[in-house]
Amino acid sequence: MAAGALEPGTSLPPVRALADELRVSPGTVATAYKELRQRGVVVTRGRGGTVVAPAPAVASRRPPRVPEGLRDLAGGHPDPAFLPGTLPPLHLSAGARSHRRRPRLPRLEEAVREWLGADGVPAGQVTFAHGALDMIGRLLSVELRPGDAVAMEDPGYHHMLDLVTTLGLRTVPVEVDDEGMRPEALRAALRAGVRAVVCSPRAQNPYGGCFSAARRDALAEVLRGAPETLLIENDHAAEVAGAPLNSLSLGGPPRWAHIRTVTKYLGMDLRWAAAACDPITLARHDGRMLLTSGWVSHLLQEAVLGLLTDPGTRALVGRARGAYEERRRALIGELAGRGIASHGASGMNVWVPVPDESAVVNGLRTRGWWVAAGARFRIASGPGVRISVATLPPPDARLLAADFAAALGESEATYGG
Repeated sequence: MAAGALEPGTSLPPVRALADELRVSPGTVATAYKELRQRGVVVTRGRGGTVVAPAPAVASRRPPRVPEGLRDLAGGHPDPAFLPGTLPPLHLSAGARSHRRRPRLPRLEEAVREWLGADGVPAGQVTFAHGALDMIGRLLSVELRPGDAVAMEDPGYHHMLDLVTTLGLRTVPVEVDDEGMRPEALRAALRAGVRAVVCSPRAQNPYGGCFSAARRDALAEVLRGAPETLLIENDHAAEVAGAPLNSLSLGGPPRWAHIRTVTKYLGMDLRWAAAACDPITLARHDGRMLLTSGWVSHLLQEAVLGLLTDPGTRALVGRARGAYEERRRALIGELAGRGIASHGASGMNVWVPVPDESAVVNGLRTRGWWVAAGARFRIASGPGVRISVATLPPPDARLLAADFAAALGESEATYGG
């Protein structure tokens, strides 16, 4: 394998066949295969046998550069007008003390417990990290081994898909709709042997789904049948999602983590996230963090605490939430008026299924718009494009919808629908 003679995807012989060929015991071959799986060199695909693993991605599938002169609706970023312009006064850490002994500011811990508890999330155990992806990556790396399977939303957040692949884990797609993960699709993924489930309870990226109470209950029932599975709930746009939280942290599996970050509504450079989780998950996360970065900067924690508790910032976030909802609904309505179905029940993105992604993206490009082709968000789901509406006021939604209809018509005429 190291020499390249066995390429990724090549099937390895069955254990007994290789044992006979090499004149060793089947147990010896099985042990070797097990070590290769643990190292991420091979993966086992049930009846498909053991195959050489694909080379893991070492870089994210970053979106292409926005061409000059185009209106960027592909980035998924918040409207700068709704981000705080200044930070509250900060207090530098006093002296040379060991932050490892007390890595979290008690006042921020208490604020986080109140923040999560207001939405019904059990917040007895909380921890911090350098952003949601940092925390999810650490949780998966301490709980799973290379070759293990993770249930992922399809379509889903492209950086999350890349992260799972980079860790040497296998992605099992779970279909989503306007209410998030579909229970029957999750059940199929659990039957396939996934060890973890990563999902968004609202503002799902890119589809925009959010759990209803009924969907939350249905998913919780499915997960109760897999008590060893780790649930990771990524509530990344909590305060600007425009939908209530129906969290799987209540009634789901015993191993869980509910994660929140602040980058979407307090600042893209505030790389901080908090999580409530069960005691075992917290201990394993914090144990690994202790051996790496050790703690999140107390200076950063002070900044987050100041913004979370500042009345002016809270009012600004409230205005952002209302504006994003208005802009999302405006685009969906304008598209519907032209017979174009779209999805965006929450958050700041709208997903539009299309027959041909490239044709629509290029058609909109000629009209001055830049939207994201859905390929980098998809595993097995159908084609579509993602439109970020954070900076798209309602009057502009009408213009975009008209241009979208024209580009879609050109695509269908060219490719026969």
